[in-house]
Amino acid sequence: MRPLDFLGRIKVKLGIVIVLAVATAFVVNEVGINSGLSREVRIAVAVVLALIMVQVLAMGMTKPLREMARAAQTIAKGSYTLRVRATSRDEVGELARAFNAMAADLGEVDRQRRELVANVSHELRTPITGLRAVLENVVDGVSAADPVTMRTALAQTERLGRLVAQLLDLSRLDSGTRPIEAEDVELAPLVEQAVLEASLAREDVVIQAAVPGDLVVRADPDLLAQVLANLLDNAVRHSPPGGSVTVGGSAEGDGVRLVVADSGPGIPAEARARVFERFSRLDAGRAADAGGAGLGLAIVKEIVELHGGSIRIDDCAGCRMVVDLPGRLTVADVPSVPNTGDQQGRVFTPSGTVTGDEAGRMFAPSGDE
Repeated sequence: MRPLDFLGRIKVKLGIVIVLAVATAFVVNEVGINSGLSREVRIAVAVVLALIMVQVLAMGMTKPLREMARAAQTIAKGSYTLRVRATSRDEVGELARAFNAMAADLGEVDRQRRELVANVSHELRTPITGLRAVLENVVDGVSAADPVTMRTALAQTERLGRLVAQLLDLSRLDSGTRPIEAEDVELAPLVEQAVLEASLAREDVVIQAAVPGDLVVRADPDLLAQVLANLLDNAVRHSPPGGSVTVGGSAEGDGVRLVVADSGPGIPAEARARVFERFSRLDAGRAADAGGAGLGLAIVKEIVELHGGSIRIDDCAGCRMVVDLPGRLTVADVPSVPNTGDQQGRVFTPSGTVTGDEAGRMFAPSGDE
């Protein structure tokens, strides 16, 4: 029973308890006098009734605290499902609701931890098993140590190395041990290098880039290069044979916008938030060799948010990743960037250069942004 739950302050409740105790003692004393009871009897009856009144009211006030104490002991044992009944509107009720939110967060963290351990174990076991099988065949004489066999072993080793490197990247970003080393970054050459590296992965996919030569942003160049590399790797990997990938950059308010679009199957609207989770794959049954470990976009999101930016997926044919970063600079702010007539308003593409207006039309969104 919690008769004082409708009150919004614990001080008001305590005041009411004191007033009711005093009123009870006064009424008992008056009734006792009219009934001819002795002073000792009146005092004893008044004390007993006042204590009963205080106990009934205080029990409802302190019950959430006792429930939180029991729930805390349960959480300490690793169970995060117990919740406290939070019906009052006072500070104790606010504490109970905060406790329930904390328990839910702890449960979610524990779930993610268990999934992370399971996913890492699975992802590590797969290349190790493949590498072990190749080496055992060589040792047993089933396979010769020829270049083909060694390339297979090397591929499994490289896959294992990529996974470990991605896990270390996420760990450093989460722990804050990888701070941003911001500097003035020219996006055109950075995108050009990322396009050249991504084009080596598949020869049957065309990559086009259009970034104004005077577009400069204040960011960590290594982390920004990793964002471009991961987005391009994801786009190239999911593009069909003969498909195309486009990379665009433009000024957006006080920041810059990077757009990476591909002609692949796209991402369903209901799965777009999930693709940025760690070890997330749209097709859970797809082999990691074909779909990656599911860490690339999670790393991209961490880096972008570390820079104070945002990333989203737009509605369009295929997949269109949009990254917004703050800290845009002008060419005048960066003395190391030559401000020549040939460079200003030009963009890089593998097949040549186009004007900034043409680049804007090339990468204009198909719908409202």
